[in-house]
Amino acid sequence: MSEFDFKIRTPISRVRGLGSAKSGTEHFWRQRLTAIANIPLVLSFVIIVALMPGSDFGSARALIGQPLVAILLLLLVISVTIHMRIGMQVIIEDYVHGGAKVVAVLANTFFAIIVAASAIFAVLKIAFGM
Repeated sequence: MSEFDFKIRTPISRVRGLGSAKSGTEHFWRQRLTAIANIPLVLSFVIIVALMPGSDFGSARALIGQPLVAILLLLLVISVTIHMRIGMQVIIEDYVHGGAKVVAVLANTFFAIIVAASAIFAVLKIAFGM
C-alpha cells in the first residue's frame, strides 16, 4: 500500500482493514458492455417481430429456424439476462441490508439463470422444430 492510499483512508477503515472491494469497475464495465450489445440485438429483435405480423406458427417457426435469426435471438437472451442480473444486483447492494442482501443476490442470480435457460430452450425448440 502506498503512502497516498494510507492518507485517504479513514482511521476506522485502517482499523477494520476495509478497503476497496475492487469489483465495482468490473460490474460497471459489464453493465455498459451489455447495454451497448443490447442496442443492435434489440433492434434486430424488433425487425424480426415486424416481419411476423399475420404469420401463422409455421411461418414464425421457419423464420426463427433460420440460423442468423436463431443466433441473434440467443445472443439477445444472453445479453439481456446478464444486463438484468447486474442491474438488479447493483440495486440490491445499494438498498437491501443485512442477511436479506445475500438472499436477494442469490435469488436474483437464480432468477436470471432460470429466465435465460427457459428462453434459450424455447428458441432452440422452435428453431429445431421439436
